[in-house]
Amino acid sequence: MPFSNMSMVQLSRYLHLPEEQVRKLVDRGLLPSRRVNGELVISRDEVHRWLERRIGVSDDVELVRVERALAGSVPAGEVEESVMVSRLFPAGSIMIPLEAKTRDSAIRSMVRLAMGTGLLWDEAAMVEAVKEREDLHSTALDNGVALLHSRRPMSGILGDTFLSLGASVNGIPFGDGGRLTDIFFLICSMNDRVHLRILARLSRILATANFLPELRGLQNEQDVRDLISKVEESITI
Repeated sequence: MPFSNMSMVQLSRYLHLPEEQVRKLVDRGLLPSRRVNGELVISRDEVHRWLERRIGVSDDVELVRVERALAGSVPAGEVEESVMVSRLFPAGSIMIPLEAKTRDSAIRSMVRLAMGTGLLWDEAAMVEAVKEREDLHSTALDNGVALLHSRRPMSGILGDTFLSLGASVNGIPFGDGGRLTDIFFLICSMNDRVHLRILARLSRILATANFLPELRGLQNEQDVRDLISKVEESITI
């Protein structure tokens, strides 16, 4: 039930926040709500969008808290292993250099790269979904990285959750205001909760001192994998 409604109590437990604090978020309009049978409820879809935006602007302390909350939100009866970004890159999922000169060509190149893993089955559908997400609000960050993904998980065209990574040589006008972006991650996830956990973990890796300068200096896939593994091993939740 990824897009069902949540009550205030359920949302409080899901976010690991006091109910009073959750009500303040709703009162400020940060979390759109509506009444169903007289009860104030919040769409789970809206909660995930709010978390996604929050992850993008949080510092490491806040990211740790968000990651812990998401790790503790697994529904009863389900088992979910820890999310390790370094283990989510299948063979052939890293391209240096990425051959693209425009926003749309970068998206197409990243999706084509993902198709080569055998875990994505509909290239056109994923390209359209990623473009739709970028049109809504660019995923490009101030640090020259874009975290490409669809608005909602597309489990029907995926064999598993995975990541791909591409690095362009000179950067591409991608973000708002023509901001140059040279590092692209494509997140292909099977459900919202895992998607958010990947975003939180990726954000922590990207914020690690010297990670991006080192990444930009690498020339082959194995070196990229080794760097991501090394940095991820240094962070915990």
